[in-house]
Amino acid sequence: MAVPWGTIKSLVLFFGPLLLPKAIAYYRRVRAAPRIHGLTVRPLPPPISRAIFILLAVAFVFLLRTLPILSPENIFKVTQSRLQIPADVLFTRLSTLRPGNTLTPADLSLRAKFASLESRLLYLQYGPSAIATCPFCTSDEPRSYLYYALPDLLTPHLVNLITIALATSSLLTAASPAATTWRTPATLAAVAIAFADIYWASTYNHSANARALRLGEIDFFYWMARTTRYLSLAALDLLLSLLLYLSGTQRAFVTAPSAAERIESAVRGLAAVKGRINAAGVVKNTVLRDEELRARGNAYWAHEVRLMGEMMEEREVVEGVKDALTNRIDIAGIERDAEVYAKAVLMPIPSGEGGMGREEVVG
Repeated sequence: MAVPWGTIKSLVLFFGPLLLPKAIAYYRRVRAAPRIHGLTVRPLPPPISRAIFILLAVAFVFLLRTLPILSPENIFKVTQSRLQIPADVLFTRLSTLRPGNTLTPADLSLRAKFASLESRLLYLQYGPSAIATCPFCTSDEPRSYLYYALPDLLTPHLVNLITIALATSSLLTAASPAATTWRTPATLAAVAIAFADIYWASTYNHSANARALRLGEIDFFYWMARTTRYLSLAALDLLLSLLLYLSGTQRAFVTAPSAAERIESAVRGLAAVKGRINAAGVVKNTVLRDEELRARGNAYWAHEVRLMGEMMEEREVVEGVKDALTNRIDIAGIERDAEVYAKAVLMPIPSGEGGMGREEVVG
């Protein structure tokens, strides 16, 4: 049953002012989350790329399934016939469209069941396959067609659930939080679409078409529901792909690292610093133990001290240093800069230096 436009308009006018500010605030909070947590935009990780590719491929297949050429045939549309047309006339028109003017076995099965108007109404609700091939269904028990049509109705939903489970699995995405975070919401959304689809098909009033006297007045529910089903599943997969992209590149929907992750990052940074210090100690120890290297080092520094002493004794250098100290150099500013630099060097390693842990620890 269609919802009146006036009701929709009233709901929008009532809930719009309440929901719109909340939606804007949520959007701003999501966009600002990476900056708040000190995260920057990064290239899309390969595991997330694979998951997005699978979702886009399945969504593309769902969209292809909505094309008329890939949809089940509607004999009323292809023959341009009204619902109350005699069965013989309907299938005579249909035979002219078949190769060799010969009806197929499915056509003959439909012809036998189209003797009653009820079967035609159920045809519009459940499609040609259920009416032509169901061995136990009767028009006196319309629910029997629903039970027979349920497997075909649920097949795309099951395929979509398997796709979502694969795209967000730890096996494919290497347990990336950007993918596993969306596993439960996407699964719940897919299940909700499936239940809504079943409810829609089971509660549809097929008798409403009995009053349709012209072709344009017929509600082709089965084909409309089929198109809506595939469009909904494709939209869900596309939305999930977008969410994975935003999360994977840290453009939005990011969460602050946990305390354990921050501690692990700090430990990796400290281990890297310790490795560098150990490496410097090894180099220094090697130099001090080797007589030739130690002699060359001592000679270098003796020469350096003598050279700088001779240079500082020259008259031009002494006058230039004195002029700089008295007129052009801000000694207080230099002292402040030196103090800031020393504090920065001696500050603890921040938790964000997790990337240092990737370097090899020496020692």
